[in-house]
Amino acid sequence: MKVLAMPQKSVHAGNLILVNDQYPYCSGNVESSLVPVHSNSKVLMERRAAVLLSKLMSSIEGWEEISAVSGWRSMGEQQKIYDQSLRDSGVAFTEKFVARPNHSEHQTGLAIDLGLRKQEIDFIRPDFPYSGICQTFREKAVAYGFIERYPKGKEAITGIAHEPWHFRYIGTPHAAIMMELDLTLEEYHTFLNQYPHGENCFLYRAGNQNIAVSYIKAAAGADTEFEIEDNIPYSVSGNNADGFVLTEWRNGNDKG
Repeated sequence: MKVLAMPQKSVHAGNLILVNDQYPYCSGNVESSLVPVHSNSKVLMERRAAVLLSKLMSSIEGWEEISAVSGWRSMGEQQKIYDQSLRDSGVAFTEKFVARPNHSEHQTGLAIDLGLRKQEIDFIRPDFPYSGICQTFREKAVAYGFIERYPKGKEAITGIAHEPWHFRYIGTPHAAIMMELDLTLEEYHTFLNQYPHGENCFLYRAGNQNIAVSYIKAAAGADTEFEIEDNIPYSVSGNNADGFVLTEWRNGNDKG
């Protein structure tokens, strides 16, 4: 076994951070890892998310029909979009479709709005139907670690209206787990709280591997230390609230 020590600020970093009206984006250091989503675009995403998006688009020749509408936004840009929406569309519309500054996933570099390629594209609500190339993208997205972040019927949970165009990179196997269990990111973190590290874990079977996912509560005022097994691949992400999500890729015979 080996001991990992996660600094306090790490709670606010990682692919699984929850950013919504309750939990603001706190990391603020994403700009150094931003890259264009493809060679002809000024839209930026966090590097790994952009690489996986590029692979997904290549697999379906998606850039021929799909445009990257909006990726990473600075706090200042989000403020301008929010203020402009209030002026143009009013409070009710803005509260449904535009997050307050520092409460937008776009500031993480992990979210992207996509739209059908056409002469005029609505920046706030681009057209991304459940048919054709858009649906093909949607069906393949999970395998590349992306989820449709604001699904229909979950508005009371996410605090955002249904947005078929907004996708969020959270990585694998989490995207697949959320799809199979029909969970939003808010619900997923609540679900994982049932699996405290060292006591229990959620096991997900992928190919010949068991992937163990567990929750670690952050220590108060200190680094968070925990043990993991030697010589197995793992990842740790903050949840942007009160702890971490540990993902361990175990061998196929390990039942946890």
